[in-house]
Amino acid sequence: MTAEPAPTTTMKNVLAVISPHVGGRTAGAALAGVFPGRARVTVVETADEDPAALRAAHIIITGLGPVTAEHLAAAPDLELVQCASHGFDYVDVAAARDRGIPVCSIGSSGAEKQNVAEQTFALMLALAKQLVPAHTALVEADWALPRLQRSLTELSGKTLGIVGLGHIGEEVARRAVAFDMTVVYTGPRPAAPETEARLGGARHLSLDELLRTSDYVTLHAPLTEATRHLLDAERLALLKPTAFVVNTARGALIDQDALADALAAGALAGAGIDVFDPEPPTAALRLLKAPNVVLSPHVAGVTRETLVRIALAAVENVADHLAGKPLRDVVTT
Repeated sequence: MTAEPAPTTTMKNVLAVISPHVGGRTAGAALAGVFPGRARVTVVETADEDPAALRAAHIIITGLGPVTAEHLAAAPDLELVQCASHGFDYVDVAAARDRGIPVCSIGSSGAEKQNVAEQTFALMLALAKQLVPAHTALVEADWALPRLQRSLTELSGKTLGIVGLGHIGEEVARRAVAFDMTVVYTGPRPAAPETEARLGGARHLSLDELLRTSDYVTLHAPLTEATRHLLDAERLALLKPTAFVVNTARGALIDQDALADALAAGALAGAGIDVFDPEPPTAALRLLKAPNVVLSPHVAGVTRETLVRIALAAVENVADHLAGKPLRDVVTT
């Protein structure tokens, strides 16, 4: 039996790296305010902004701020990298693993699941009801009903394909059942039979079969080397021309140029995108001018309520580490 480490009683240096596009120093100051007293917190917007603080860091907590191998090497006393998000693709996990430094997400906390699921359905409904072109037309004094009527549709009776049935994917599936949708999903392994039953008889399919079957496809998988461009031109071609794609996970899960090509060719009915590669997107991103898209600036995890839950989940894991308790959601194992 392995003994738990002794609680930390000495002051530890915490470097809070909060990217500007998710709140920067303002969000970082709020995060610092909920740390336990035995943590000395320095807030930065990039990990190399304050070299002395990085060098002295025992813990890095990061909200979408990149933590590279060079950053890790510059912090000789580093004990933990805590991501204030479900994703961890902005940390060099392999370099941390090589140094024996655990990297943790907040995956099991479910802190983001409510709002990501709501944003997923907001995008789906906006696409189904053509809300953006309808609004734009009315503002321009164009009664667009005759033109839009042919493309208006319902969620009820449609098949929703969920790529990744984790905490967020399950939350999306629960809402899909309430909308009388059929749920199919893909992932490394099937969910428990009782989970599938609770989700309206959800069925596990291969990714390719899910793409051929679904009227809506929503992505809730982590970004890894295996999932980068998971939906490339070849896979997008498997979708029905009446299908919609929604991404509230990570931008690089989709080949953005291939998606723009499919939309321009009319090979897809539309797309709802909340995440981009890179973020913020550049003016060269073709999706910004693609037809039948609804775009939002990575807002799926940043409501007032969600930010509080994210901060508390991340800080609680750090506090457990300081108290000598086991870490949760370690992604370097």
